[in-house]
Amino acid sequence: MDVDTLHTLAAPEGAALLAEASRWHGIEDEFALGSRLRRAHEPDLVAAALTQAGLRRRAAAKFDPDDATRMYFTTDGFEQATRAVVARHRATRIAAARPGGRVLDLCCGIGGDLVELARAGLTVTGVDADQLTTEVARLNIAVLGLEGRARVLTADATAADRSGMDVVTCDPGRRTARGRVFDPGAYQPPWSFVLELLSTETACVKVAPGIPHDIIPTGVEAEWVSDRGEVKEAALWSPTLASARRRATVLQPNGRLDGAALLDGRRRTDRTAASMDDDGAPFRPADASAGYADADEASQSTAVATMTDADDPGVADVRPGGRFIYEPDGAVIRAGLVTGVAASVDGWLLDPSIAYVSSDTYASTPFARGYRVVDVLPYDVKVLRGYVREHRLGTLAIKKRGVGVVPEQLRRQLRPRGRQSATLIVTRVAGAATVFVTAPMT
Repeated sequence: MDVDTLHTLAAPEGAALLAEASRWHGIEDEFALGSRLRRAHEPDLVAAALTQAGLRRRAAAKFDPDDATRMYFTTDGFEQATRAVVARHRATRIAAARPGGRVLDLCCGIGGDLVELARAGLTVTGVDADQLTTEVARLNIAVLGLEGRARVLTADATAADRSGMDVVTCDPGRRTARGRVFDPGAYQPPWSFVLELLSTETACVKVAPGIPHDIIPTGVEAEWVSDRGEVKEAALWSPTLASARRRATVLQPNGRLDGAALLDGRRRTDRTAASMDDDGAPFRPADASAGYADADEASQSTAVATMTDADDPGVADVRPGGRFIYEPDGAVIRAGLVTGVAASVDGWLLDPSIAYVSSDTYASTPFARGYRVVDVLPYDVKVLRGYVREHRLGTLAIKKRGVGVVPEQLRRQLRPRGRQSATLIVTRVAGAATVFVTAPMT
């Protein structure tokens, strides 16, 4: 799709075509639908409408569904856009630090972050070098009614005027024709530009979750964010916005956050930047005095819990397994805060280099999933197969860390055929491969 086709699609005739394509996409056979639409419209325009209809259907899982039905996308733009709940969390934190401020959103893409920054009450200027991408972002601002708070420029992010801005955000390109880029040195704009932003501006830069800890500049906070148990991204906060060295943030939809701290009887929602520090004690940052909701109201939104580490991640005992095993959230693992989980559940590590925590007590926590230990067995396929047969296990979830086990291959070897279910956690304890037969607590 080119810019002219996009504009035609957004015009009345194209909008009617897109509405028809969206109505029947996924219901009518796509070949038949395309053939029918081409009787009244140009083939290129029909192809663009069908692509948009398909992207809008996919976008309902990434953006708010009501927004997805109105927004415009490119395939690359959709895939690279920040998930709405994550963008909302970041925008809320920026708005708490600089209420009503002016934000420059570099490498804004199709506008995922731009939209949430504007909705958070900030005045935003988006910048992207690709003309089609910026035209899509402008359309998205318009259809979502945010033209009074946001605008988009087509320009090189490294040359954009940053003067007069209260905050600069940046989402460097991390994809090439070959796929995703994991080396920060290959980012576009380059890593040197990222370092410049973090050292000279009040800034937040989105990076890949696998960013090495040792390249994070001194004074910069690294925050890893997971949504529904899946790590989505990391963000680097300049010293002027940082309140920790490393942070793990866990998001859950509909206010469901097991064990989330209640502050004065109220649960934090996605409208606040409150956090939980290393010893599990809740606190309220000085610049986040607003944004709390009653628990009933919070149940209709996204709950947010964060664990931070100021300088020292702490230590934990290493012992054999107890009555419960905890699997820390991926954001906690990436942030290096597994020992924080151990402290919060009165637990210990099974191995100093493996991210499993054990305890003899159960404590619901948003930072880990708990499992009740039913049995402990050596890692021996013959022994395990006999156990599975004896206990009539038919549904097996297999988790592993620190051992050379392929879960699907092990499942085939164990031949589960019964009606019972279990979760097998295969890991290393005192140097030996060990299997914990468990039942999930939640």
